[in-house]
Amino acid sequence: MTAPEDETTEDTVYQGRVRLVQPVKGFRTGFDSLLLAAALPVLDKGEALELGCGCGGALLPAAWRMPGVAFTGLELSENVTRMAREGARLNGFVPRVTIENTEASEWVKPHENRFDLVFANPPYFEPGKISQPGEGKAAAYIETLPLEGWIKAMIHAAKPRAPVILVHRAAELARILAQLDRQAGEITVLPVASKTGEPARRVLVRGRKGLKRGPLTLLPPLITHTDDGSARTPAAQAIIEGHPVAW
Repeated sequence: MTAPEDETTEDTVYQGRVRLVQPVKGFRTGFDSLLLAAALPVLDKGEALELGCGCGGALLPAAWRMPGVAFTGLELSENVTRMAREGARLNGFVPRVTIENTEASEWVKPHENRFDLVFANPPYFEPGKISQPGEGKAAAYIETLPLEGWIKAMIHAAKPRAPVILVHRAAELARILAQLDRQAGEITVLPVASKTGEPARRVLVRGRKGLKRGPLTLLPPLITHTDDGSARTPAAQAIIEGHPVAW
């Protein structure tokens, strides 16, 4: 018997400090979401936007880290939007955290140059490029908006000089950099690999809207597991516990 589409569990991250409402069947918060939240600069005030916030796996930890900032999350799924809103309520983040049930590229059109920080964990695969994801996961894994359109929307919503940050597959780094070119400067790339000596499977990419093109900074990789794969590295464990990524 399969779980209903709207069946949820209540979980915590950051050692119980942040509560999440997540689908039983579908995309559930993992390391990528916490990595993205940890990669954000800590602002004292202003507004931040996440495109494709899901149930709040990055958005709500980021809101916990920045208590003086107002957050807006955009989510296409009506069911998942309800979960994110409930998570915001459980954490006491209402009305500082607003979740909009909307398509990102349309929503940002009247919000050009509004946000002090924009971030995203876009869907990782183009339609037809992978086998059908597990039940409830298609919206999280398959692009409904091309990656290029996703980044364009992020930059559109950011204020001039504001940071734009995303986590994505390392295999898509060329697409990411091509879209950021001439729209952002101070571009920094942090590869993320499971073990020392292995190819990176994820990248964190940061740029600042509207700055002049300059040298790209490619950092040493962040390693998430020990060489035998039996444990997280101290760097990865720090992310799980809510500490920032220094990059």
